[in-house]
Amino acid sequence: MGRGKIEIKRIENANSRQVTFSKRRAGLLKKAQELAILCDAEVAVIIFSNTGKLFEFSSAGMKRTLSRYNKCLDSSEDAAEECKAEKQDSKELDVLKDEFAMLQKKQVRLLGKDLTGLSLKELQQLEQQLNEGLLSVKERKEQLLVEQLEQSRVQEQRAILENETLRRQVEELRCLFPQTDRAVPSYLEYYPVEKEKSLVNHGVTSPDLVSNFAFENGDSDITLHLGLPSDVYGKRKAPEREAHSNDSGSQLAL
Repeated sequence: MGRGKIEIKRIENANSRQVTFSKRRAGLLKKAQELAILCDAEVAVIIFSNTGKLFEFSSAGMKRTLSRYNKCLDSSEDAAEECKAEKQDSKELDVLKDEFAMLQKKQVRLLGKDLTGLSLKELQQLEQQLNEGLLSVKERKEQLLVEQLEQSRVQEQRAILENETLRRQVEELRCLFPQTDRAVPSYLEYYPVEKEKSLVNHGVTSPDLVSNFAFENGDSDITLHLGLPSDVYGKRKAPEREAHSNDSGSQLAL
């Protein structure tokens, strides 16, 4: 005759409950050990009685099994979080794609293209947007021009201040080193030349003096050095100049 099926519920009798706990606990630990040996599995069993006593079994060490369990638990939680994040990112990507398509369509319409499907009200709104944008551009342009003008003014003031500073420095240097009113002496003042030596040297006429004198009177150096009268070349001279050259030649001959 077979064993009858026992109803699974809390045993009210304390003695019977303790006996059943001891028997089934031993059987559970025995089955866990057999499962680890037969199937080469890592098995760990932890049991707390109703009085608080601890009973455990582990085929590979309780700490190792618990560490492995925690890692698997964390990885499963991370995997669940990653899956949830991927779904959220996918939704956000779809929203961004829709917004990009809408903005691209608006940009094309702002350029004056693809206006066939717009109503009169939409066209008026588009015109208002363009006018507002143009006004903003003009205001920004005016602001930039004002800023550039202000920068130019500041640079001009700096240049004026620098010039004033340099002028003061020059004036200070002039006060430290005053300039003399006396002019710089010429070469003749340093090296004076005697007229007697320059004109006549022991009664001999200086060639330079003769040439200079001849040049002043219109005669050439060749005529004077050769001792020829100036009337030989007087054919190409005026009458007044010829007379003057003859007088000067007679004076030199004396």
